[in-house]
Amino acid sequence: MPSYQHRKAVGDAHELRVAQELTWRGWNVDPWGQGVLTEAVRSALRGTDSALRWTPDLIVAKRQQIALIDRKSRMTSRATSRHVVERAAVTAHLQLVAWTLLPVYYIFDNLDVLTPHDVLTADRHGPYSGAGSGSPYYPIPASRSLAFGTTFGAQQSTGPSAVA
Repeated sequence: MPSYQHRKAVGDAHELRVAQELTWRGWNVDPWGQGVLTEAVRSALRGTDSALRWTPDLIVAKRQQIALIDRKSRMTSRATSRHVVERAAVTAHLQLVAWTLLPVYYIFDNLDVLTPHDVLTADRHGPYSGAGSGSPYYPIPASRSLAFGTTFGAQQSTGPSAVA
């Protein structure tokens, strides 16, 4: 199993890519969630069952639209072409949507997009337990994902994929 530092580096790189892609589409992006907390608070939070453990990573705004983004690094199986999302995260995010009236989006490594509602309504055979984690996950066929560009708009400024 990769070390925490390696997993964090992969997650940070994915978060940066998601933030850049959103910025190129005219969204204002700010860090949110556990990433803005001190290590002591994050550690204490991990020891609870609080829904705050699954606070999304980013908050984004474009004109009067606001959304919460939870990036999902390495949460797609190449063997099954399924994305997985932890059941506790989906429950917490459904509560967050109800409380804030803001959408929550999961963005995977390939920029596929799902919402907590999509996860619950997808044709899946689960939940099942991830290897070694002991936590149940929902497997969602990648074919059920939303397209990043359709969800967040076309690129407005130059980025790597906007260069001809």
